Amino acid sequence: MKKLLKVVLVAGCMLLVGGFAKAQTKIGYINFNQLIDQMPETKTVQASVQAYQKQFVDVLQSMQTELTTKGQAYDAGRATMTDAVRTQKETELQDLNKRMQDYNASAQQKVQEKSNELAKPLIDKAKGAVAAVAKEKGYTYVMDTTQGEPIVAPPADDLLPAVKLKLGLK
Repeated sequence: MKKLLKVVLVAGCMLLVGGFAKAQTKIGYINFNQLIDQMPETKTVQASVQAYQKQFVDVLQSMQTELTTKGQAYDAGRATMTDAVRTQKETELQDLNKRMQDYNASAQQKVQEKSNELAKPLIDKAKGAVAAVAKEKGYTYVMDTTQGEPIVAPPADDLLPAVKLKLGLK
């Protein structure tokens, strides 16, 4: 009987401790993309990325113009060309098209890398502010609701106003 009482007592203590720990969990949420969009540095980053991207767009446009010009010249003279010349011109057009596609893929990758590089300090600053507000207010978890509200989630507080205040945003 004494042993059973001890087991029940230990189990009861464990339930109380577990309930106490659960009661201490505070959950907050924030739309991280909305926060980033409201930061003034975002416009600078976007302008820099667009200027960088324009360099590639200009080259692609000149390549497209060259392809169009050569394609029209090929179409105009195709009937009078020998088989060898026609094959050579077709190969040349295909090569130019392939170079253009490769350049486009490379340009997209470089623009994405540049965008990530320029946005990293901004994202780090925002994450730091979110972490600071969460720590100040005693939040255990902060969920990002960028993709919309969670379908199933425990009650939580929106930290966006507090983080905006911390960053000095309106």
